[in-house]
This record gives sequence, structure tokens and C-alpha cells, in this order.
Amino acid sequence: MMKILTFVMLITLGFPIQAQQIQNSSEHLSFKGVPIDGTLSQYVAKMKKAGFVLTGTDKGIAMMKGEFAGYKDCMIGISTLQQQDLVNKIVVVFSERNDWSSLSNNYFSLKNLLTEKYGTPEYSIEKFQSYEPKSDGAKMTSVQLGECEYNSVFDTDKGSIELSIKNNSVTSCYVALAYFDRINSDVMKSTALDDL
Repeated sequence: MMKILTFVMLITLGFPIQAQQIQNSSEHLSFKGVPIDGTLSQYVAKMKKAGFVLTGTDKGIAMMKGEFAGYKDCMIGISTLQQQDLVNKIVVVFSERNDWSSLSNNYFSLKNLLTEKYGTPEYSIEKFQSYEPKSDGAKMTSVQLGECEYNSVFDTDKGSIELSIKNNSVTSCYVALAYFDRINSDVMKSTALDDL
């Protein structure tokens, strides 16, 4: 009987410690189920386990490639705070699209999934800057010229997620999804405020 009681006490005493560890790890916004926290090399190692391939690192940013949310060949940028090696932002760049219907389909499909998971966006704007183009070709031209503003922001207590349609040039149009961890971003803000 004493062995059973000792066993139950060990389990009971160990549970709060384990629960605290789980709670601490879940205070950060997660990407692919991994909390956005730790050093760049630690986070890259976790993403490798999740199936991403490292393509390069430069100045606190690691670039990886892999499948995300059912989309193949996504580029993943993992960014750290400038003053310290602490991951605070993940950006997913989906494959480039050459026509409006596939580009907008990517955006709205991802927006629907994000809405299902996080609720209605805190902020959403979906418009063209100068005028509302009528044809898909005219809409794509507006994207290529940087005259398209499609952006939805989902705010959570752990951070924010921003979905947008972007262009890098007249030939490169894509959907981007950025995850910003609130705790690690606040570390940077706190340091800056202390400096002031």
C-alpha cells in the first residue's frame, strides 16, 4: 500500500511541474505546432524535423523550403530580433502565381482557414488603390504595379498573423503569411524603451 501511495504522490507532485512546462511552452504563438521562441539554430532544427529544408542563412534570417497548409514549395523565412538571437517572426511565401484567379484563390482559401482557426480578422482590407479593375488581367496588372491592397490581420493573445497579397516585381506576385510572436516582439520593444 505504501508503494502505491508513494507512486500516486510522485505522479501528483510531478503533474504541476509538467503542466507548468506545457503552459510555458504554449505562451508563445506557434507555427506548425512549434512555439515561436528560442535561438535561430534551435528553431531551424525544429523546422527540419517538421520536414523543411534549409536553403540558407544571412544576418539573423534563415530561409527554408517545404510544404505548408497543403501548398508545396513554400519559402519560409525565420527571423530573429536584431539585437539578440531570439526568433520572433516567421514568414511563409507561397508559390508565385501568374493569374488573378489562382492568386486570389490562394488568398481567400487561406483566409477561410485562418478565420476557422482564429475567428474573424481584427483588420481586413481587400481593394485596389486607384480603381476597381473589371477583368482578371487588369486585376493582375494592378497587383504587379503594387496597386492592390489585400491584407487580413488575425490578432491573438499570443501574437498576430498577417495574410496578404504581395508583389516583388512585375513578374513576381504571391501570397504571404506572417506570424509575429507577441512575447519575443515585446522583448525588443522593452529594450528600446529602456534605451530611451
